Amino acid sequence: MATVDIAVPHRITRTADAAPALTTRKPKRRRLGPGRPIPFGIAIGPALLIAAWIAGSASGALDAETLPAPWTVAQTARQLISDGTLQSNLLTSVQRAGLGLALGVGIGLVAALLAGLSRVGEALLDGPIQIKRAIPTLALIPLFIVWFGIGEQMKLIVIVTSVAIPVYLNTHAHLRGIDGRYVELAETVGLSRWSFIRRIALPGALPGFFLGLRLAVTIAWLALVVVEQVNATSGIGYLMTQARTYGQIDVIVVGLVIYGLLGLFGDIAVRAVERRALSWRQTLGD
Repeated sequence: MATVDIAVPHRITRTADAAPALTTRKPKRRRLGPGRPIPFGIAIGPALLIAAWIAGSASGALDAETLPAPWTVAQTARQLISDGTLQSNLLTSVQRAGLGLALGVGIGLVAALLAGLSRVGEALLDGPIQIKRAIPTLALIPLFIVWFGIGEQMKLIVIVTSVAIPVYLNTHAHLRGIDGRYVELAETVGLSRWSFIRRIALPGALPGFFLGLRLAVTIAWLALVVVEQVNATSGIGYLMTQARTYGQIDVIVVGLVIYGLLGLFGDIAVRAVERRALSWRQTLGD
């Protein structure tokens, strides 16, 4: 009997070389934060304001009697610098604000530590500070004048009391917001109270302290504007008061620009120190 050979087709197999190259692309990680900071980004906003000021003055949209042109203000500033008026008054203002800021920050920090680390301290300090927080500084000036007169002491006390509040509030809030697990860990390993304060409490309160410090720098200049217009004989506020009496709007604008620059540069300095001190913390935009 004849046999029939049936040809079985060979199985087609692909070698590794014949296989198409598969490349796996790693998904791009999307950042949810604002991204890296733009170099000199903080100057963009003020630069746009100045550009709008220049454009409005050049086009006539801004009345020179209401807001002098930037070149007029620059010329007035040059004259004040040439006769030494601006430097002497600026030095007085910086000294007042600097001393008031230093004392206010120190007082606010000590009060926050006492209230944040002790129930007795909180019971004694938190209520009066919250009351002061609710009373505007302008409302206290007449009373401070009666108590301390109209000299430098009154001006310094106004700045100190205004500055201490934001430092206290933010530092105290972060002290009270420390994770309870860290407290339990400190108790477990047997940390002393001083070690707990130095290693856990103070580092945990630093972000709040720097936030309060940034607010305090701005508030120091705001308080200075107010007190330097109360029977002052020197300072940028005094210069602006004299200019108001004689209708010198350009001098008033020079004073406002100086206050604004002092506040801006003060905030930049605090943020630079904050970034260095809190370099261990991962934040949005890092």
